[in-house]
Amino acid sequence: MKHGLYAILKAKFLIDDDAVKNWRFIVFIIVLAIIMIANTQRYEQKVFRIAAITSEVKELRSEFVDRRSQLMKLRMESTVSAKMEAKEIYPATVPPVKIKVKKEEEKGFFKKIWQ
Repeated sequence: MKHGLYAILKAKFLIDDDAVKNWRFIVFIIVLAIIMIANTQRYEQKVFRIAAITSEVKELRSEFVDRRSQLMKLRMESTVSAKMEAKEIYPATVPPVKIKVKKEEEKGFFKKIWQ
């Protein structure tokens, strides 16, 4: 036991005759660790990007609601009439009347000929 532990501490398994297998395994583990670190880094970048985009969406949504409420206030009849009074345009006292236009029937080909 003491001899085996001492050999591991001195890293004799890296310089023995069958050390090529050990070196291949060590390189494989190192490459795997690098890939895992890179994958974790990309994952964290995506999480931060999602958080930033989510906050931007919330901000844009609140701006949209604010603009929509401003538009509703501007479209109100009282607001429009108040702005038109400054230009001396007053609202009508008579309600609007619907105009109906009668469309004349187009005469057919034979009716045009016989006229």
